[in-house]
Amino acid sequence: MGKEKNPRRVADNEAMAKTRMLRTSPQKLNLVAAMIRGKKVEKALTDLTFSNKRIAEDVKKCLQSAIANAENNHNLDVDELIVAEAYVGKNLVMKRGRPRARGRFGALRKPFSELTIKVRQVEEQA
Repeated sequence: MGKEKNPRRVADNEAMAKTRMLRTSPQKLNLVAAMIRGKKVEKALTDLTFSNKRIAEDVKKCLQSAIANAENNHNLDVDELIVAEAYVGKNLVMKRGRPRARGRFGALRKPFSELTIKVRQVEEQA
């Protein structure tokens, strides 16, 4: 009885985490995501911890979630994980405004983004 299990969206040696509604522009978020792509997860976590970017803390949370998914849900070894993919997507844009001179209206756009991080287990080469 019941429904069948959903097929996995990632390979057997991968795990994924997604964060939606991050309050920053995709362009700014992509700068932080590019900082961690292809790195070992320990190095990526260190880089995010000491980054001066405001959004780095939220990216770090997403990476930690991907690591926890790999360990708990897919039984992958945390010491052998690398950040396989980190990509950014657009989300909604809040339109706000403020009054300007001579009765005009200055538009303010407040963009949101979403972040997807995939970690992959790779065996160490000696």
